[in-house]
Amino acid sequence: MQKEIFKQIVYDTDILGGKTIIKGTRISVEFLLELLVNNWTHEEIMENYPQIKKEDILAALEYSLSLLKEEHLYIIPEKATA
Repeated sequence: MQKEIFKQIVYDTDILGGKTIIKGTRISVEFLLELLVNNWTHEEIMENYPQIKKEDILAALEYSLSLLKEEHLYIIPEKATA
């Protein structure tokens, strides 16, 4: 069963092991981010994956940003050595 996280970002435990995907596709948020990191433009992504729209790419970025905004780092001090 598909669960909506953002308007265009969903997950389904039966698709890609439950990774977040673009609604109506089997394209994961992770995959879109990987393309962007590898210097693909929005236009190149949409040309090669016509089911993806610019709004989908932006939703993937927004979703990723929301995760980073909730990130908390806990620094554990190292023990002093004698």
